[in-house]
Amino acid sequence: MPTNTPTAQPGWKGLIMLGMDHQGQFRRAALELGIPDDEISRFSQHLRLTIRLGGGSGGFPVGQFGGLPRLPVGMNWPSAGNCPLPFVFSVDCGALPRVDGFDLPADGTLLFFLAHEKDHLDDTGRYARVVYVQDGTDTVVAECPDSGIVGEQYDVSATLRAELPPWFGTDEDEDEDEDWDDLSPFQQQLARDLERDVPHLDELRALAHDLWPGGGRAHIGGYVNDEVINDIAEQTLAGREQAGEIVIPMAKWYSHVEKEKHRLTSEWMSLAVFTVDFASAYYTAHFVIRHDDLAAARVDKALCLTTFSD
Repeated sequence: MPTNTPTAQPGWKGLIMLGMDHQGQFRRAALELGIPDDEISRFSQHLRLTIRLGGGSGGFPVGQFGGLPRLPVGMNWPSAGNCPLPFVFSVDCGALPRVDGFDLPADGTLLFFLAHEKDHLDDTGRYARVVYVQDGTDTVVAECPDSGIVGEQYDVSATLRAELPPWFGTDEDEDEDEDWDDLSPFQQQLARDLERDVPHLDELRALAHDLWPGGGRAHIGGYVNDEVINDIAEQTLAGREQAGEIVIPMAKWYSHVEKEKHRLTSEWMSLAVFTVDFASAYYTAHFVIRHDDLAAARVDKALCLTTFSD
């Protein structure tokens, strides 16, 4: 492992590294604004924090993008057959902000490998890999079998950003008709119920983004991309049907998928999301994992979907 592992610094960033009670921080700030406690609790059920990773000078280094990774002695470069997987980035778990409800390993390093073009066209998952290296493991700077896939190396720092579900707080009466129409009937009802139960919704949403506005090239944690969670929900329901556990009429399939997606948001989380700019196109990788698998450092259970846009 690197010998210059950073330690927590005093002040605001130091508090983050030590595991600040973010829910408590948010509650205290909201109460000071005169917002009732029951509304704060209702809102907080949906509030998640993501760890945003960005480069540039300043900030507290928590990992690296590009370059060559440190792998355990004797470990081969992650590959899919004869295709070595490009190393994208790594993070030092012990240096990352501790986030409520996000059970990252307390120490060690997470490394992400992805052949984005191949993964976009392949649904086996073999072109994406997450490697976890425990602290105390003997490591060396790995030699890449193909120098053409080694990107420019730079350090990254971390900030926190508030994240809410895509349906959250969308108002059908505001000038957001397209956003509202994009929601399913189930999500529209969730939004109506929320707006009824939380009259101070706009103030709470603004407070969350004021407290945690961080941005960056990639992020760790937060909600699973809607397309990804939809695929997981459909596969879950199809598997239960094949096992004879349930029978879903074709006309009811869509509504069952929407309810299953909502249920799965508490079971699955986004492990990492990052975008690769390649030949004037953009590939966005979505690594997702179950909460319990992450807590047990079973990162080999992570799934990846790579989407494409011009």
